[in-house]
Amino acid sequence: MSVPVVDTNLCTACGICVDECPQECYDLADVAVLARPDDCTECGICVDECSSEAISMD
Repeated sequence: MSVPVVDTNLCTACGICVDECPQECYDLADVAVLARPDDCTECGICVDECSSEAISMD
């Protein structure tokens, strides 16, 4: 199973991943946090929508 990984050095905390994730897996603090990884369906929307390319699938 692949899960999204947030590179905290690249994340700008814009919130796009929080807004776009259909499973509501992300929370936003100083950076995006994959708060509910068990809910992730590996759709990749967060990877595609992240404008700073801070999210990748691992």
